[in-house]
Amino acid sequence: MSSNVSATRLYGSTRPEDEQIAALTSGDVPVGVYGLGKMGLPLAAVYAETTGNVTGADIDPEVVEGINAGRSHIVGEPGLDELVAELVEDDALAAKTEPRDVAAEASIHVVIVPTLVDDGGHPDLSVIEAVTNDIAAGLDEGDLVIFESTLPPRTCRDVLLPTLEAESGLSLGEFGLAFCPERTASGRALEDIRGAYPKVVGGADEESTRAAALVYDQISSNEVITVSDTTTAEAVKVFEGVYRDVNIALANELATHADEFEIDVTEAIDVANTQPFCELHTPGAGVGGHCIPYYPQFLINEFETDAPLMQTARDVNDGMPHVTAQSALDELQTLGVDPEDTSVLVLGLTYRAGVKEIRKAPALPIVEHLAEVGVDVLATDPILDDTSAFEDAGATIVDDVDTDNLTVDAVVLVTAHEAFEDIDIPALGGESRPVVFVDGRQAATAYRDHENVVYEGIGLHD
Repeated sequence: MSSNVSATRLYGSTRPEDEQIAALTSGDVPVGVYGLGKMGLPLAAVYAETTGNVTGADIDPEVVEGINAGRSHIVGEPGLDELVAELVEDDALAAKTEPRDVAAEASIHVVIVPTLVDDGGHPDLSVIEAVTNDIAAGLDEGDLVIFESTLPPRTCRDVLLPTLEAESGLSLGEFGLAFCPERTASGRALEDIRGAYPKVVGGADEESTRAAALVYDQISSNEVITVSDTTTAEAVKVFEGVYRDVNIALANELATHADEFEIDVTEAIDVANTQPFCELHTPGAGVGGHCIPYYPQFLINEFETDAPLMQTARDVNDGMPHVTAQSALDELQTLGVDPEDTSVLVLGLTYRAGVKEIRKAPALPIVEHLAEVGVDVLATDPILDDTSAFEDAGATIVDDVDTDNLTVDAVVLVTAHEAFEDIDIPALGGESRPVVFVDGRQAATAYRDHENVVYEGIGLHD
């Protein structure tokens, strides 16, 4: 093997560690990042600022064209626009539409494409497997493949490693494979990747773990935790999501008891959490996004062991949009208002404030529930461009909430976007009765005692 080829490899290298680090951080080790979405582009950018030699792959030509022009297509990520522009100008970051072209040049291959879930709740690994095949076509001895995409435990061992070996003609030991779970939240991606949390690394063999840990020691300012194998690392990521889903479900179930207890659940939770062994989450209108609602399915549907707690948590959280919508209808009924004579404004359609994502967003089933009983549903979101799913569900989209010209019987706050803080909720009600306000995020509790508002929070007793 030539000295130039030797300089580009970390897996299996016998050079001193400081020389390997120097090779990585000087750009001698080319990196390919597969998937340049809302998590992939920040990851590619941090890799590029560390190594100076990253090529990203994405099948969307507009995404690739924009990145190569120094533009980020990701909205709401502080610092990302400027960082991408700087890295592209410095020739540290580029993008291509053909993953195989990237694989042919890279020595480190980092995969962060989405793991899909089919209609039956089963993981759909088709995108992951397609990228794996592309990488295998360009895999060379000494290459290191790192998966950051969230995967069902045993996927690296049982699916991806056999594919890499079969399609490349190489065996583990000639190349490395590691799983290093993405631990990143939208809106703070750069901060998280750079070291907000420890990085978890699990390799298919000891050398894979060593090489991947060396890489992330340079990427992250936080500690790197090595675990026994890829399956353990996969499980860590899934366990994190399952914990949050089950904890939120517990908070939501406690919230449904609030009126019978005649207490405010949020007050009780806040005080309970002053005890160090208690960490209850916050109840709300539902659990959305591309992560938490799906990760439990990686265990529930893929393994023979029963998962009654995880399934119950999923059922509870999936039921919260119904609880939220019904809260508005119940309050209106108390006021003697028939649903078919009612108008309800839904505030916030994305699953989370400031994040342009509607997968499993609670607002959609809320709109559907209200529309099905005859309510005139209005809906608005300050950051969402495509509202067709909500229009199809029966909502009329309002671009701006003008309290001088808009009157409704009820308002349901689903997503607490910052822009909604300026809305005068009482002014949306009519002259004959107060407006019903369902605060699905406990984000506007100041209206609880307002004389022109019938306030209903999730788990807040009135």
